[in-house]
Amino acid sequence: MFTGGFSALPLAWRPQDEAIPMAENVIILGTGCAGLTAAIYAARAGLSPLVLEGGQPGGQLTTTSEVENFPGFVHGVDGNELITNMKGQAERFGAKFAWDRIDSVDFSGPVKKLVGGEATYEAKAVIIATGASPRFLGIPGEQEYYGGNGVTTCATCDGAFYRDVPVAVVGGGDSACEEALVLTRFASKVYLAHRRDTFRASDIMVQRVKNHAKIELVLNVTPKQVLGGADGKVHTLEVVEKSGAVRALGVKCVFVAIGHVPNSKAFTPALDVDEGGYFVAAANTVSTKVPGVFVAGDCSDHVYRQAITAAGMGCRAAIEAERWLAGH
Repeated sequence: MFTGGFSALPLAWRPQDEAIPMAENVIILGTGCAGLTAAIYAARAGLSPLVLEGGQPGGQLTTTSEVENFPGFVHGVDGNELITNMKGQAERFGAKFAWDRIDSVDFSGPVKKLVGGEATYEAKAVIIATGASPRFLGIPGEQEYYGGNGVTTCATCDGAFYRDVPVAVVGGGDSACEEALVLTRFASKVYLAHRRDTFRASDIMVQRVKNHAKIELVLNVTPKQVLGGADGKVHTLEVVEKSGAVRALGVKCVFVAIGHVPNSKAFTPALDVDEGGYFVAAANTVSTKVPGVFVAGDCSDHVYRQAITAAGMGCRAAIEAERWLAGH
């Protein structure tokens, strides 16, 4: 009588439930606009992609109460609703979804291996759309009012919601200056708060903000806290001056512009990143130095960081993955 269990049998004789799983055609990491667009295109191409949702399912768009600049929505669309619809669209064409956070990868062989907290995955092609996380100030009230209530990290996305009211931008680099200039199109006044008396931004950007009538520089200050009212909306940013005095800036929104951190750490040194940690792709492509590995969205785009540009990169990545798989 056989008592040794199925492990004593040759691998080909093992029952179906113990079979080693085949590698996925393509694994997509991330469920923001880039990842979900890639999932839609890859699924429609019959690739049955596996999409892994990471630490923030839906990406940064889920923190935006209303998106007004995504084509096709005359009256805007809720960020969560847009992501939910995109995910449903991908599922309709056969995309599979699972939750896991990838900790490390091995791209050395023809089959790509991804090690997550829940499982180890294998795929012939990989699309990385892990996004970037905004840096925050870490002060009281910041997270409480973040996402539609008066704290945000994107003037292009949210500036139009603050027409004819005062706002504040915190930061001292080119991004902060650019945010302040964008906001002058909408806000009645823009406070640009910086912890030093000199800016890290380029000279031309500094001159532009200094010369703009709507922008008031608030220098040598440290943000203390964001305050709101009974309506759940921001009304004040408190900053501490060099003397120790607390100054209250009456504003309806605080735009935090101290940079972003691309979610790329788990993929280095397998993939190249620039000095800011953003993935490096070949010129005018979404292809990395590893054949069959593609990048899309904010993890590789430090210039535009928009939902629509991320979606476009996701489309490109899926089409490139499909073409690459066809030849391998």
